[in-house]
Amino acid sequence: MEYIKLMRPKHWIKNLLVFLPLVFSGSLFKESNFFICLFGYICFNFIASCVYIMNDIKDKEKDKNHVTKCKRPIASGKVSVRNAIIELFLLLIISVIIVWYFNIPTFSILLLLLYFVINIGYSFGLKNVPILDVSIVAFGFLIRVLFGATLLDLNVSNWLYLAILTLSFFMALGKRRNEVEKNGDKARLVLKYYSKNFLDKNMYMFLSMAIIFYSLWATDKTMVEYSNNQLIWTIPIVMLLCMRYSMNIEGNGDGDPVEVIMNDKVIIVLGFVLALVLFLILYI
Repeated sequence: MEYIKLMRPKHWIKNLLVFLPLVFSGSLFKESNFFICLFGYICFNFIASCVYIMNDIKDKEKDKNHVTKCKRPIASGKVSVRNAIIELFLLLIISVIIVWYFNIPTFSILLLLLYFVINIGYSFGLKNVPILDVSIVAFGFLIRVLFGATLLDLNVSNWLYLAILTLSFFMALGKRRNEVEKNGDKARLVLKYYSKNFLDKNMYMFLSMAIIFYSLWATDKTMVEYSNNQLIWTIPIVMLLCMRYSMNIEGNGDGDPVEVIMNDKVIIVLGFVLALVLFLILYI
């Protein structure tokens, strides 16, 4: 159980973005495409878990003194560093086998490597560089979408690309905001460079841009023809989702996107409604 916990499977929810290009292309039920995306998703999960394990190994001593991180498998001593390294290499080997067996496209492999490299850099010091730290987190979300698109040789709409990127910046800055709010500059070295005022202004700048870009995508000529102009009805749902997420960020939430989503029933319900409406528009 501790070895599974070490992989942080609840964070795999972020990797579902790999399926986004498949869903919006209208080919979700094309069996070959779905299984290519499924195994690409599994591969991305394992690569992300390798990053988490490496980060936990590096921060072992610091995590021991943290209120919640001290419960992590390595920091708590339930998993030794040696066994964690073995698990990391096993996940890497499985990922390589998936890439080879399913003939994953070259550009998709390069995106996987890019994600791995920049996140290793993040773990080993870049997370202490202001602006760059949140940029790496934001681009991680974008890489997931681009990875899913390259798996199937699909194009990502410029408006959708910008909507995902700006929303990712909003969530990354929101996480920093709550860290500053709750722990001052004690939780991370980089927090001494951020003020709550700076984070608030930039958070809501990116949030406004995200809603605008999503609206432009939903009303783009290509999408209007494809969806019979029905995607416009998803815009209010996206607005409500963003409002609820913002309320959570400014409340008692810790700002981590996964924690916010998984622990807020209203966000879960709104997310389900959005997914259902999108499905009905695109596939019924």
